[in-house]
Amino acid sequence: MRKQLMATVLIPLGLGLAGVVQAQSSNVSSQSSAELFYMIQQLQGDVRRLQGRVEEQQHEISRLQQQGRDRYVDLDQRILDLSKAIEARPEPAAASSGGAADASGGSGSQPVQPEKVYRSPEADEKQAYDEIISLIRNDKDYDTAISRLYDFVDKYPEGDLTVNAYYWLGEVYLAKPQPEQAKQAFTIVATRYSDHRKAPDAVYKLGVALDRLGEKDEAVRRMQSVVDRYPQSSAADLAKKYLDSAGS
Repeated sequence: MRKQLMATVLIPLGLGLAGVVQAQSSNVSSQSSAELFYMIQQLQGDVRRLQGRVEEQQHEISRLQQQGRDRYVDLDQRILDLSKAIEARPEPAAASSGGAADASGGSGSQPVQPEKVYRSPEADEKQAYDEIISLIRNDKDYDTAISRLYDFVDKYPEGDLTVNAYYWLGEVYLAKPQPEQAKQAFTIVATRYSDHRKAPDAVYKLGVALDRLGEKDEAVRRMQSVVDRYPQSSAADLAKKYLDSAGS
């Protein structure tokens, strides 16, 4: 009788405890599932954000590439227009051997062309130029320097430092190395600003760019022009060394 009584009490109690354990297990399982679902949602959100950033970066890269191509085409067009203007320019008449006096009472020799005066830089122009040179010499940040140089020549055209900017554009392209673009930049200085103090160095570096492009004959011609046109320059000394090595 006593055993039956205990069984009557214990069996319902055991069943109750089992139900509680089962309920707790179910609650734990539901909580774990909820936490796992939340983590998955977070990961999916992170992936979407990363995909968005990747797409933004790809768009920015495409924009920069297009900008670079546009600038290269613009630079190439400037050189083409300049070359056409030079070709269309009439050749100066040769001095007569009879020594007839000219209209000004001279001896008949070809008049000396006045030296071109380049616009002096303003304070903000000089500061912008110095910052670009620091990017090149100190930071070696050539890509940023190239972008800044293009902005500089657009903002400050036909000035003394504008010629320097074209020259440094060529130097940076040589350093990258992108000799074809360097050739274009040095050509602008060599043809459009042939009387500027940077011209001898630009013609020499144009020869270097041509040499790296495998255009040996044209490189030699440019080096010889440095010697002929700027014989007292340090660039002429470098050009002579190139010509000596090319002839050996």
